[in-house]
Amino acid sequence: MTRVAAALIERDARLLICQRRPGDSFPLKWEFPGGKVRAGESTGEALRRELQEELGIEAAVGGEVERLRYRYANGQEFELIFFEVSEFAGEPENRAFADLRWVQPAELAAYDFLEADRELVRRLAQTD
Repeated sequence: MTRVAAALIERDARLLICQRRPGDSFPLKWEFPGGKVRAGESTGEALRRELQEELGIEAAVGGEVERLRYRYANGQEFELIFFEVSEFAGEPENRAFADLRWVQPAELAAYDFLEADRELVRRLAQTD
């Protein structure tokens, strides 16, 4: 099973979402920024590294918001750990995605998210 750490980056009551590139697995799907946890890394360390690589920010990783497991039809299984990130240094820049957007939680349902993220997206959209 692949462990993934992802960030719910909030600024001005909006969340940052990212669209995967056309050549990536699950092309053009939307997701929250983050990535795979490497051997020997904590989930927080992995998330800080991924946010630096993908967005060029130094993030203060907050509390865990959600932890779930998801198995795709092709058999790939993921454990996803979502963290709150409300403080970071630098301005997010697109280093790894087709697109980046800051959206209100209520707008999340309008985007085609990865299947593994959809239940969390539904809950976030309802709490706005």
